Amino acid sequence: MGIALWLGCALVVFFVARRVRYAHPARWFGELFAAILSALVMGVIGTALDFGGWNELDWRGGVFVFFGSAAVVGGARLFSLQRIKGNVEC
Repeated sequence: MGIALWLGCALVVFFVARRVRYAHPARWFGELFAAILSALVMGVIGTALDFGGWNELDWRGGVFVFFGSAAVVGGARLFSLQRIKGNVEC
């Protein structure tokens, strides 16, 4: 049940991020992938910190995954915006 909570949080972050138009990427697949992958990583970190687990529902784990995934998606948008403007060399 915990992993379903993590994926649910990732989908909520993805849909909320799609509503924000600032630095909105044209392709949505990369943003969805970043949200899901970061939610799984944050879920594993939350499990190590005893915020629930992969088979246990815990509100602290959901909050941790939600905000961690939102930070990663926001960071990815910021990085893509900087790259587009030419401020970061790749």
